[in-house]
Amino acid sequence: MPPLPTQRHDIFQASVMSALLDGVYDGEMTIGELLTHGDFGLGTFDALDGELLVLDGVAHQLHADGRVQGADPASGTPFAVITTFVPHIAREVTVRTTAAEFAELLSSLVPSQNYLHAVRVTGQFELVRTRTVARQARPYRPLVAVTKGEPVHEVRDVAGVVAGFRTPLYERRIGVPGGHVHFIDDAHRRGGHVLDFVVDRAIVEVCVGSDLHLALPMTPDFAHAQLDPADLDGQVERTERHT
Repeated sequence: MPPLPTQRHDIFQASVMSALLDGVYDGEMTIGELLTHGDFGLGTFDALDGELLVLDGVAHQLHADGRVQGADPASGTPFAVITTFVPHIAREVTVRTTAAEFAELLSSLVPSQNYLHAVRVTGQFELVRTRTVARQARPYRPLVAVTKGEPVHEVRDVAGVVAGFRTPLYERRIGVPGGHVHFIDDAHRRGGHVLDFVVDRAIVEVCVGSDLHLALPMTPDFAHAQLDPADLDGQVERTERHT
């Protein structure tokens, strides 16, 4: 078994996943402020205006049609997770590996399933299947309704990065239990929320997080949100992984 971490490492999170499920789509934190807490992360934008991916300190906005552009530091985020990425664990992948096989590999690499893990996969992908939320208008619908029927984009034979977080199951309602990853190609032209992938070869890097800093929105929408739905696991499955 890999050794346990010897130093504490902070993960910063703005809001909680259950608020996003309930339609709390406007935040009080800007992308500029978020970037003061790290250089690697993901999330979304106010009104669900696309997906957020932060790599090497640069924030990217991934649009619903698959396009990528630089994120405006003044734009807001209702939900995001970010850290300063330190590759505590690294492994080279040299054989064709599906997303399911990759999940098993990741489990074998980390010292425990009880920590937060920031994961970066940099390499050549046979396939990446994505979908991305589109900008919404008030009155906001719950996330399950928003993501139902979203178009799915598929790219093949592409170099790029799949990056995000693996969250322990006990963090239901706070984060996305299991894996939550976004993709961007090396040209920074295509990207989105990852539903599935197959990687041909890659470098896998893992940053082990021991401390979670949670910043809750001080907004009326959050104050009145239903954050303890009975069908939380089903909602997460339908919004995050449904193809």
